[in-house]
Amino acid sequence: MTKNLLALAILCSLFNSHIATATPASDTLSSQYKSAGAKDFDIERGKKLWHQEVRSKDNKMLSCGTCHGSDLSKSGKHRTTNKVIEPMAPSANAERFTDEKKIEKWFKRNCNDAWGRECTAQEKGDILKYLLSL
Repeated sequence: MTKNLLALAILCSLFNSHIATATPASDTLSSQYKSAGAKDFDIERGKKLWHQEVRSKDNKMLSCGTCHGSDLSKSGKHRTTNKVIEPMAPSANAERFTDEKKIEKWFKRNCNDAWGRECTAQEKGDILKYLLSL
């Protein structure tokens, strides 16, 4: 019986390590995105969007990782200003995704900077779910 409980505990911890850790702010925004027509959010779709490259106005290929880096548990650096960007992973930055206004501000700014347009409610929800899983 003890071996079975240990095995179950290990399985649960493995399963839970891939579940997104929401915040009150991310829960509120997710509800707003769904009210705007978004469907269920998906970590894999968010990851794909995060890594999606587009050609910028200055003819360079950009993705979110261009500034945020490939290891989201570490700081990144803005490509033009060289300003340090604190880690995106909530596991490395407890303040990340705790303020609705900041989340929306940075979605608007970063989507426009990287993709040349605002993100849709679906894209924001998928990306948020991906980032919360880190």
